[in-house]
Order: sequence, then C-alpha cells, then structure tokens
Amino acid sequence: MDRTCEERPAQDGSDEEDPDSTEAPVRIRDTPEDIVLEAPASGLAFHPARDLLAAGDVDGDVFVFSYSQQEGETKELWSSGHHLKSCRAVVFSEDGQKLVTVSKDKAIHVLDVEQGRLERRISKAHSAPINSLLLVDENVLATGDDTGGIRLWDQRKEGPLMDMRQHEEYIADMALDPAKKLLLTARYGLKAVSLSLSCVKCPPQWELWPSLLLLCSLYSGDGCLGVFNIRRRRFELLSEPQSGDLTSVTIMKCGKKVVCGSSEGTIYLFNWNGFGATSDRFALRAESIDCMVPVTENLLCTGSTDGVIRAVNILPNRVVGSVGQHAGEPVEELALSHCGRFLASSGHDQRLKFWDMAQLRAVVVDDYRRRKKKGGPLRALSSKAWSTDDFFAGLREEGEESMARDEEEESEDDSD
Repeated sequence: MDRTCEERPAQDGSDEEDPDSTEAPVRIRDTPEDIVLEAPASGLAFHPARDLLAAGDVDGDVFVFSYSQQEGETKELWSSGHHLKSCRAVVFSEDGQKLVTVSKDKAIHVLDVEQGRLERRISKAHSAPINSLLLVDENVLATGDDTGGIRLWDQRKEGPLMDMRQHEEYIADMALDPAKKLLLTARYGLKAVSLSLSCVKCPPQWELWPSLLLLCSLYSGDGCLGVFNIRRRRFELLSEPQSGDLTSVTIMKCGKKVVCGSSEGTIYLFNWNGFGATSDRFALRAESIDCMVPVTENLLCTGSTDGVIRAVNILPNRVVGSVGQHAGEPVEELALSHCGRFLASSGHDQRLKFWDMAQLRAVVVDDYRRRKKKGGPLRALSSKAWSTDDFFAGLREEGEESMARDEEEESEDDSD
C-alpha cells in the first residue's frame, strides 16, 4: 500500500509516455482530501502502521478509510452498522488487525480490519452507556461509562478482569503512562464519592508492578483529580477542586506533567506524583477545550466548540497558533497519524479533515515572551489554516451573504 507518510520519489519524466494520452497528470496534495459523512463522527483513530483512518458516528455506523495525498485516492474501504446507537470511541489493536468500538448501546465490538467482519460482541459490557475506550496493551482494554464505571477487559477471556465504580460520574477521557502503571480518566458529574472494586483475576504481570493507581478527574462545576490505588483497592486522594469541568486528559513532558482540558477553556497542569494541587494553569482564548492530542512532548493540539484547532506549547505555556478549523462548528475529536505527519479532526459539520503537522513540528518556543497585543489573531500553522481574523471574518461574510439573500427574497415577495 502506498504510504502517505513516506517521501515519494520525484517524477523526472524519464518514463515513456504516450503522446496521445489524455489522462490528467497525477496531483499530489499537501494533505489527503476531506471525508464527508452523513452524521458527525464522535470516535476517530489512525491505524498504528498503515494509512487507514477509522471513524464512528452518532448514528452508530463505523467506517474505515484509506487515505492518500494523491488526488482522488482517499476512499472508504468498508462500513459497519452493528451498533444500535451512537458509536462513541474506536481504537485499533497494537498489531492493527482488529478494530474495537464502543457505543451508547452499552456494547463492545471487535471487528476485523481487512473485511469489517464482526468477530466478537459483548452486548452488555456495562450497565450504562459506554463513552470512552483505551488500549492498555495488545490484549487488555479499558472502558468507561456514563455513571463512572470503569472496566478492564482481556480480549482472550470472557467477562471483565476488573470492575471499578464511582457513582454518578461520566468518564470523558482516559490516558495511560508509558510504563502502563497509571490510568488517568477525566470525569464529570460528581455527586458523591462512593468507591467499590471487584477484582476477578489480575493478570500475572501486575504482580511486577510496584503500585497501581487510577487517577480520576472528577467534576460537577468543581474539577478534581482523584487517585485510586487498584492493588490496595482504596481511594488515595482528591485534589483541590478546579473552577472548570475537566473534559480531557493527557501526559506530557516525558511523563512529568499531567495536562487536563476544561469546559471553560483553561488548561490545568499537575506534577506527576503531585496530584493534590495544580502546578500551573493558563486560559486559552477559547470557549472550551473538548478534546486534545499531544504532538510532541511539548506541543499539543486542542479542539474547541468555536471550531478552531489550536496548537499549544506546555512550559513555557503558550498558544502557538491555529492548525486548522471547522468553520462555525464544534470540533468533536482529534487523532494523530502513525507517522505524526497528519492530524485528523472531526466536527459537527460532518467532515473529517486532515492537517499537515510539518510546520508545527518545526516551531521552537523559547522562554522569552514578546509583548503581544491582547486579543490579537492566531498565527496560521498550516497551508489550510486561517488566522482567527480570517476565520471569524469568513463567518461574518457568510452571515452577511445570508442576510442579503433573505432581503432579496423579501423584496421579491413584496414586489409580487
């Protein structure tokens, strides 16, 4: 398969060509073409080795696309409609042979990547709708539901390995440290702290882990980071409450920092093993931070309800610029390709878009901060990205054109 992430040899024209051929020359784009769906995608994942993108939409359909920079070569390979309700998350297995999906219908599906064939269904995996999904290793998965339930699954066995519950919480996001010892989950809807844990049978490798802690971001207007010790089956600590609802979580700075996004557009930083209080925080000029994905150990991208995808540097804390946008529509999900070159985004405009990360990766942020006009435009960091001035000017122009059309129609009606 043609690898989009690899450099292609330049065409030197040495190949023999038919002078009478009317074929159009092959056009190579900076990024693959947009993919248009029939419903917004709430789950998005890149294949770990091949140029494939999986998406799950709010109608419960799952799609796998092959993508390419060559014009017209981004295509749908297959689709599955086995879920009865919205597909909320998708993830490829480590070997890339399976695709795991979870849904509001409380089911977990395992699909064959080549044919889209349903290989396994756990129809009542949770007692509540499942919202989040995380690959732990080649066999183990973590899932979180709308009422705070978290379960670990070994795909080789029946039933969950472990069941953890913290009542009346919604598991918004999960992250795992590189050593695969700590599971971090962003939660909200905290009404009461009531914990219970039932361990069916722990995998043998867990005996080698010095400590197993579950880190939970808990909030209902107050965002808190909670720590749960799996081995000792007890709640360890709860951080001081934050002013915003925590919506996303990731680990950066080579595992030294935990970064949380919030519904108020603020990023909260915690030191690793210092979860009692935030070490830093800073606000973006965004309505919210609904999703985020790390690009390097220092840079991450955030998606917001204002439709802008922002590039953010962590320590020094800086909004570097705009990577792209879904004009006037919230950004639902972000994913980074296996080679790190492309960022994919899904929005409420029912489009999957690709953004080139080359320019962002070349950005160097120093500690010295130049004085900048407050509220100034964001720098465009890709060929398809607009500055924020262009972005909102485009929205204003669209609105003005719509108003003009309405006025013309009204005048025509009056003349009739």
